[in-house]
Amino acid sequence: MANEAVRKPKGAQAKPKAQKKASKRPDWLAVGSFDLPFLILTLVILTIGLVMLFSASYTDAYYNRHGDSAFYFKRQLIFAVVGIAAMLGVSKIKYDYFRIAAVFAMPVTWVLLIIVLIIPPYFKDFHRWIYIGNFTFQPSEIAKLAIVMVCAWAFEKNRKKIIGKTENKSAFSKLVSDLSGGRIVVYDSFVQLVIYGGIIIITAGLIYLENHVSGTLLLLAIGVVMLFLGEFKKHWFIIIAVVAVVGIIFVITNPSILEKYAGARITAWLDKDYQPLGARWQTNNSLYAIGSGGLFGVGLGNSKQKHLYVSEPQNDFIFSIVCEELGFVGAVIIIALFALLVWRGVVIGIHAKDRFGALLSMGIVFQVGLQTALNIGVVTDTLPNTGISLPFFSYGGTSLLMLLGEMGMVLAVSRYSRLKKS
Repeated sequence: MANEAVRKPKGAQAKPKAQKKASKRPDWLAVGSFDLPFLILTLVILTIGLVMLFSASYTDAYYNRHGDSAFYFKRQLIFAVVGIAAMLGVSKIKYDYFRIAAVFAMPVTWVLLIIVLIIPPYFKDFHRWIYIGNFTFQPSEIAKLAIVMVCAWAFEKNRKKIIGKTENKSAFSKLVSDLSGGRIVVYDSFVQLVIYGGIIIITAGLIYLENHVSGTLLLLAIGVVMLFLGEFKKHWFIIIAVVAVVGIIFVITNPSILEKYAGARITAWLDKDYQPLGARWQTNNSLYAIGSGGLFGVGLGNSKQKHLYVSEPQNDFIFSIVCEELGFVGAVIIIALFALLVWRGVVIGIHAKDRFGALLSMGIVFQVGLQTALNIGVVTDTLPNTGISLPFFSYGGTSLLMLLGEMGMVLAVSRYSRLKKS
């Protein structure tokens, strides 16, 4: 018996090599594979966007950028490459860590939105950009993501209060009850709506002070979508809809209450004969471009309206050049690609492992969808010319970086989703 080999207990057996490697993996590093269809859709839209940016911008770049036809394209390509690397890097982060970032997102955003109002304007009277040397960025771009992150974090944390019927016990609620003689009961769900609705309104108000009406409307729309996804009582959305309709009618009938430039654009939207060489110049030429495209377009690179007729064709009105060169069929395909991207992001959210991941994924893709719809509405004169970029297409390096980083967050959520990866 003495010569008999001593058997090691099962617990003392050596760990397999794969298990040893797994134990050394950093805690913040995500595991599993991401959703390939979402990545492919993102890269396809980005590629088409880069091609169309070059086609739409080379005339303006040549005449306004010292003879460099590829000025906008080269800069956007650099940001696209960096952005793809950032997207893949973010996708490797365990998205639980985004909860930590969500706690600080709103205070940081408010500080940046206040700073941009204090410093001298970068362009005319528009306080939208913070500039550091040759580098500029818009805090409103950060604000859109911050609202999604904060709402996703808060609505997961406070879900029982939001969907329940528990009475709020705060001093404010007691004061309201006492003043009403006990007739009004304040519930936790209402308090949550006031808190996070207030955060959305304050953020939108700071963006409005930048002379950025389109950014204000977009952020409010994102906020309402997040409240809806957060499962607040449906009757509040009926009230919000009624207030929004009344507000829109009031602004349309009294455009002078807005900033001068915004009021003039609403007037130009309503009156098709208003300043055809001024306020309606860009919109009219956008419509000429869309109409010239017909069913199949005039061909890639063959747009006439981009030759100094449509101002800023590389930016807010790039979709009009898309319609002119690729036609109705090309425009529909691009819209379908955006719709598929939103749909796939929603599917990832539905199959997410927890509520935070679901709200984060769906909030991000709805943001892209809302911004796309708003841009197309402006370009087609369905909405007043408010100036909003088309995701993945319009020129703007920091905007593209933010956008690709957000796509990386959706991919990070997809790594843990109960979804067949294909």
